Amino acid sequence: MIQSDSFHIITLQAEDAKSLSEMMVMNFDNFKRYFPITLSKNQSLEESIKYIEEKRNENKSKSEFTFGIKDIINGNIAGLIIIKKINWETKQGEFAYCISSEYENKGWMSKAIALTSKYGFEVLGFEKFQIIAHKTNIGSCKVAQKSDFKWQKTLLNEYTPPEESPLDMELYELYNER
Repeated sequence: MIQSDSFHIITLQAEDAKSLSEMMVMNFDNFKRYFPITLSKNQSLEESIKYIEEKRNENKSKSEFTFGIKDIINGNIAGLIIIKKINWETKQGEFAYCISSEYENKGWMSKAIALTSKYGFEVLGFEKFQIIAHKTNIGSCKVAQKSDFKWQKTLLNEYTPPEESPLDMELYELYNER
């Protein structure tokens, strides 16, 4: 567990399923464009229980890491951080993240990404992390910049949201400075 003064970054547990499902359902419109798969797997308590078990297995196998951002005060899941597209040969991973609208603009996600990056470098052995965001997703671009990721380039036709045309995405990277 990684701690800040306002939240914990945790490995999701079965008891987090209700809070996770509620957070995803409440933020359906915010998450449907860039988080459609995770959103679709968390529309009920039962689905979130299955999702958490799946993510715990991925954490154990080190094929993907999914963490919850848990509010210290009320114990609710405020957001998710996922390290995906892991390449253990190059020790590289990509961050995906979402946060509930009630926790936006508090600096939590920038701090959570910075803390998770540090954990990824020091504990998991990563050498490079990427964030890929659309230029109109101002919040996500700010998270990358505030977490010391550097813009690298625009990736053409990199991501296709549900029922939309492909979008060009901005690539940000952070290297282990040891």
